[in-house]
Amino acid sequence: MMRHPFPRFLKPALLGAIAVLGSCTTVTRPPEPAPPQPAAPAPAAPPAPARATLQPSQATTPRAYRIDAAHHIYDLNADRIWKGRLPPLLYAVGVLQVDVDGRGNVRGMHWMRAPKQAPEVIAEIERTVRAASPFPAPARMGKVVYTDVWLWDKSGRFQLDTLTEGQAGNDYEPR
Repeated sequence: MMRHPFPRFLKPALLGAIAVLGSCTTVTRPPEPAPPQPAAPAPAAPPAPARATLQPSQATTPRAYRIDAAHHIYDLNADRIWKGRLPPLLYAVGVLQVDVDGRGNVRGMHWMRAPKQAPEVIAEIERTVRAASPFPAPARMGKVVYTDVWLWDKSGRFQLDTLTEGQAGNDYEPR
């Protein structure tokens, strides 16, 4: 039995119908959302670290005040202070002036030597100083502008020159 060839004039129509039908998809609706459940209470934020009542600074010079300021910063950042002698090569060194008003609030900062090769360190030092405000009130000076050197390790830990324990490998003794 011989088959009859498919009529040529129907071939394009059939291919078009197959293409149209092949592009059709079945639309299914997503399941109805479950009714909203009452939200669980948000976990309480951890309490802010308690700050002891600051005693006013009795310093009479900016150089003496910077010791009180350095201790204040160390007290608030104990986990970020480099313990012991710093490594011989530091990631960044910056010299920052801090303007403190009569109540201990930071009124401004001025970089005398910014570690420009490490802009993230500049931002972190500034954030650390702002977060430490208020500082001990400079009771005997009314207000103060003090300067300290920030010695920054690549780990993110630091020392202030005022309270530094020195550097390893720095055994130079002046004559």
